[in-house]
Amino acid sequence: MTQYRLGEIEAKFAALIWDNEPLTSGRLAEMCRETLSWKKSTTYTVLRRLCQRGIVQNDGGVVTSLLSREEFSALQSEEFVEEAFDGSLPKFLTAFTFRKKLSNEEIDQLQQLIDKSRR
Repeated sequence: MTQYRLGEIEAKFAALIWDNEPLTSGRLAEMCRETLSWKKSTTYTVLRRLCQRGIVQNDGGVVTSLLSREEFSALQSEEFVEEAFDGSLPKFLTAFTFRKKLSNEEIDQLQQLIDKSRR
């Protein structure tokens, strides 16, 4: 199973790609040097890692995402609920609301999602 978790540095790296794609691998290395103070070898190591995980691709020196930021977040959330709550969304919501009271607006938004799912 693919791990849809990114460490803090990997998340910054992925954000550079999502915010600037498509971009050449050379331009990505420049951006990483400027914003993350990375050497070119570090950029290519992290790029290779994210390519192996199916999050981005480097096709002919052009780097693009294989998953949008939204798709990635959805997969990451699904994986978290699966691992931490045996895939049970009600268990997750129970834990989430144990210490944090939902606002009426949040409750309305959740109800809309439930109603939409029933159609």
